[in-house]
Amino acid sequence: MKSTYKKLGSYIREVDIRNIEDKQVNLLGVSTQKVFIKSIANTIGTDFTKYKVVKKHQFTYVPDTSRRGDKMGIALLQDESEGLVSQAYTVFEVIDIKKLLPEYLMMWFKRPEFDRYARYKSHGSVRELFDWEEMCNIELPVPSLEKQQAIVNEYNVLQNRIALNQKMNQKLEETAQAIYKQWFVDFEFPDENGNPYKSSGGEMVESELGEIPKGWEVAPLLNITSYLNRGITPNYTEDNGVIILNQKCVRNNTIDFIFSRKHDNIAKPISSEKYLAQFDILVNSTGTGTLGRVALIKNNYDKIIVDTHITVVRAFNISSLYLWFNLSTRTQDIEYLAEGSTGQTELSRVNLGKLPVLLPLVNIQNKFSELMIPIINHSSNLDIEIPTLIRMKDILLQKISSI
Repeated sequence: MKSTYKKLGSYIREVDIRNIEDKQVNLLGVSTQKVFIKSIANTIGTDFTKYKVVKKHQFTYVPDTSRRGDKMGIALLQDESEGLVSQAYTVFEVIDIKKLLPEYLMMWFKRPEFDRYARYKSHGSVRELFDWEEMCNIELPVPSLEKQQAIVNEYNVLQNRIALNQKMNQKLEETAQAIYKQWFVDFEFPDENGNPYKSSGGEMVESELGEIPKGWEVAPLLNITSYLNRGITPNYTEDNGVIILNQKCVRNNTIDFIFSRKHDNIAKPISSEKYLAQFDILVNSTGTGTLGRVALIKNNYDKIIVDTHITVVRAFNISSLYLWFNLSTRTQDIEYLAEGSTGQTELSRVNLGKLPVLLPLVNIQNKFSELMIPIINHSSNLDIEIPTLIRMKDILLQKISSI
């Protein structure tokens, strides 16, 4: 053991405060992405007094590692004052934050090596558990408090930059969506005289989508795409590999690379058409609550793919940007095309291909695209930084072990 390495058990203690007040708010789960998530467990008839209270700056982890692949479910509560977690979880805290910063310790837990260690040290005949004794036996570098804070600060700079990019992207998206609504929902796009079409007396005709401007058409999505298919079944790796997006990555009409993983393209090669192209549209296609979410690939990334829970839509004979904004406003319509029981819903390629899409005149599509390109380019410049920032975070996590 290196001289700077210490056993974690000297720095942490278990916390077991029960919800004796029988609160039934802020129920939390712990994901393998190392964050707290709102619990979706069925709580009908649940005795909430058995739930554990987790407070700000405290940790929660899931001892059972047998059904979570190679990832350890552990998180640090930072954004809320307290929450409730299952009695099956273990809650603990740092004894003295003047010796070990909780944020620094959480960085150690985020390392892929920790996941592998926890999985290797798990034991049990029915369920494999990473118990409290094993947690206390972890050895990690504990440098000076100043060094810990410097590392945390460096990590937070990267984390905050990612969050800022995502926030700015959201504002750009809202602006673009407002223009789309004006043109293609209210039909107030500029006519040949530069006046708003519908309110200036533009002729409207009936269609299966209701009234639309004269000369516009409606076609099924399948007829205006060159590629409409699900992604691959991944072979995950923590080392070198290509980025693979999953349903968690598609939210709020954008892509969150934080939840992406890596596919081992050497062990399981994939065809070139599976790699995402600029202006491909991603549609979440599995599960109630996530099915129907959409996102746009704004850049020409170097080899990024999606898993089988996402459908890739590639436009043909229609403006890709127009199609993107059309689909991004139709989550509910897409959800209606799904089949299956609650929680197990699936959106087939055939059903998605039946979605009727409004086809404006080509010159209107082109004018809209001209307006959107600067917005998309700005958003793209923000987006393209994110994978690089994530890689820098990974490198920083790796450097901790060499302190």
